[in-house]
Amino acid sequence: MTEALTKILIVEDDKNMGYLLKENMKLAGFDPVLCTDGVEGLNTFRSDDFDLCILDIMLPRKDGIKLAKEIKKTNKEIPIIFLTAKSLDEDKIAGFKAGCDDYVTKPFNIEELLLRIQVILNRKYGSEHEKKPETLTFGNFSLNCEERILNFGNTSNNLSTKESELIKVLAINKNKVVSRSKILIAVWGRDDYYVSKSLDVYLNKIRKLLCDDTNIELINVHGFGYKLLVKCVG
Repeated sequence: MTEALTKILIVEDDKNMGYLLKENMKLAGFDPVLCTDGVEGLNTFRSDDFDLCILDIMLPRKDGIKLAKEIKKTNKEIPIIFLTAKSLDEDKIAGFKAGCDDYVTKPFNIEELLLRIQVILNRKYGSEHEKKPETLTFGNFSLNCEERILNFGNTSNNLSTKESELIKVLAINKNKVVSRSKILIAVWGRDDYYVSKSLDVYLNKIRKLLCDDTNIELINVHGFGYKLLVKCVG
């Protein structure tokens, strides 16, 4: 039986920010659900079981403070993190009065946010919510995501953070086309000219690392993105 992933409700009206949060939550091993306004967020929360909520404050249709209060009426134990550009002391006080467990201001560091989430989950639910080291298998390779080690037979390669994250995105989506923009946002946190050039360099490194397995091919789908093709053997 597959163990259920920790389910996180994200309510964020900025399209790019919402995408960034959702993709990074997925890469971190969570099961994120994204809503773009307060009313949708409340209806979604009431229709499913969530372990934690991440809310913006400046939301259309229902602001984050009101949303948090109504969520707490439904489940007073649910952990809530406000992730917002509102950084004044009175905003933070209003957030904690509404029942939040943490208050993070934009711009923020995604790794710090993930650590804050893990601390809250461990405090609320115990160590069973602590993520176990993740290993991804594709072809004859296995990637230890926590240690950033790529294994092939008796050979192991220590990877840089970006190399590991890039392989992870491709491996999770193996045999599927992943857009260039999705890769850039998931690995670098933004999509612009400078990191786009970096992606090309890292893709060349990844191709060299994976060339030992003839059943694996990193394909450039022109005009869209990339596919980690893992051929069936036998």
